[in-house]
Amino acid sequence: MAHFNLVQLIIIWGPPVLFAITLHEVAHGWVARRLGDPTAQMLGRLTVNPLKHIDPIGTIIVPALLLLFHTGFLFGWAKPVPISPRNFKNPRRDMAIVAAAGPVSNLGMGILWALIMRVALLLKPVFPWTAPLIYMGLAGVLINMALMIFNLIPLPPLDGGRVLVGLLPRNAANVVDRIEPYGFLILILLMMVGAFNFVLGPPVDWLSHLLLGG
Repeated sequence: MAHFNLVQLIIIWGPPVLFAITLHEVAHGWVARRLGDPTAQMLGRLTVNPLKHIDPIGTIIVPALLLLFHTGFLFGWAKPVPISPRNFKNPRRDMAIVAAAGPVSNLGMGILWALIMRVALLLKPVFPWTAPLIYMGLAGVLINMALMIFNLIPLPPLDGGRVLVGLLPRNAANVVDRIEPYGFLILILLMMVGAFNFVLGPPVDWLSHLLLGG
């Protein structure tokens, strides 16, 4: 998509990015509510309205800069949905389930965007105006697979780290929990040394090709 200008890139990537990060957070809150924690619902966060979830830096500035500089990848985040583990019957298990809901939602959205792209490709010879949906579908698959794989990294405070804490024996889980204050620093260092190209690139490429049919 390097031949598009910034405005065109924002139009193509904007809806997939907003839906990917918004529904990811809503999925956490929805599953938490099903497991007994109404916190997100009480605070009005169980809505697909992006305005309720937008983080000015993570949802707007960072993705826009990545598009502007043609970095070859896109990344972003929304305001985390508040969760109160004390409301769960089994806090460790239920927190793991809530954490897993985010990446699962990205997988579902990736499948949906792949279907949109396939339909748009079929309709393009008859309805040329569907062409933007092809690129939007591709963007939707890529951003959702990237967010899914990224969040599954077993490092707190990412979803994968919370799932790991829920699966490990309590003593080992406590050790992993103590990493959380340094989690984002570790992630930034990994980004700076280019480790994500090796960690995220292959699985994101494989899953994207799988959804898009090769």
